[in-house]
Amino acid sequence: MKKKLVYIVSLLIAGLFFCVTNVNAARTDMVDVSNHNGYMTISNFQDMLNNYGVKAVVTKISEGTYYHDYTAANNIYTAQQAGLYINGYHFARYTTVEGAIAEADYAAALAKSDGLPVGSVLVTDVEAEQQNGLSRATNNANNKAFMDQVAKYGYRSDVYTMSSWLGSKMDVNSGGWIASYPYNASDKSWYSGNHAWQWGSTYNFDGSYGNFDVSQNYDNFYTADQVTEVDPNQIISNIVSVKGNNYKAYATYDSNGIANEGTNIVSATDWVSNSIAVINMKPYFVIGRNILLPQSTTTFKNKAVINYRSDYGVLAFNSKGQSIKDSNQIFKGGTEWKTEDSLIDIPNVGWCYKVATNEFIPVRYQQGSGYNG
Repeated sequence: MKKKLVYIVSLLIAGLFFCVTNVNAARTDMVDVSNHNGYMTISNFQDMLNNYGVKAVVTKISEGTYYHDYTAANNIYTAQQAGLYINGYHFARYTTVEGAIAEADYAAALAKSDGLPVGSVLVTDVEAEQQNGLSRATNNANNKAFMDQVAKYGYRSDVYTMSSWLGSKMDVNSGGWIASYPYNASDKSWYSGNHAWQWGSTYNFDGSYGNFDVSQNYDNFYTADQVTEVDPNQIISNIVSVKGNNYKAYATYDSNGIANEGTNIVSATDWVSNSIAVINMKPYFVIGRNILLPQSTTTFKNKAVINYRSDYGVLAFNSKGQSIKDSNQIFKGGTEWKTEDSLIDIPNVGWCYKVATNEFIPVRYQQGSGYNG
């Protein structure tokens, strides 16, 4: 968000005081960072959280289809470790729907590799000369295409732009993160009908070096639940893989079985599930706080691990729900067993993993199952 020449000029005209210190200000709910701020540390972000009330960070991920911000992965990690919500932004260069989709794929793939949690916001920053020469309708269509494509990766999206572009270069009818810099932001709540108002670009935090963009938030859009994706190099149980390819998007659900709006999961990605829930007689893998994947859209990526710690072990069952004699001598706590893709609901036993021909282990014995149902 560093290309704000219109605002910088206006600040210089208004006076230099704002450029060298902090004036009486609106809230510092959110800070956006990029390579201009260098590699942010955990202590930098903890200072912002503890002493300035910062709740969320937005770090630059990419620009066009040619630039990856080298600080993004670090900033995502350190912000999370400091206890802040983390989001990302992409500086847009697109001029067509096709270009917007290509930039969305580029930005989302990099965000995913950098560790940006699913459920985070991946913002399109629309303020470049490429959009300045386009019609309002064209910019609207391009922004929608970017946001729709990003959703296929499990990210929510928003439009960041300058206030002078609203209603002329584009429309931001719902949501939106709007930049407009008063000389004195004290007690002001500009653009309160949008998600956030960026009211300054030269804010100083005592615990960090340099100037920062700061924003006041009006809702929890940038501080919503976030889900951490699996490190493919981890050796960990309870990993499920979303079926399919070609960026097909699957809906996630809440604990009532209702689809989560704007939080989809793209195909061919892997997720840690620490529990299994049964809703309306159907099993779901819980991959985040109130974010569930239907078992029907997933395959197993790993072995089931028995977490029952008694020396007695656990009994396996056959498909009729009959216990298998002496099977507890094999299925000891801590042992791992290859499973098939689907869970089986066995009468009087419940949902089970198939671990051998006509042998099933109840999911309630699996490591971290947190079984509910």
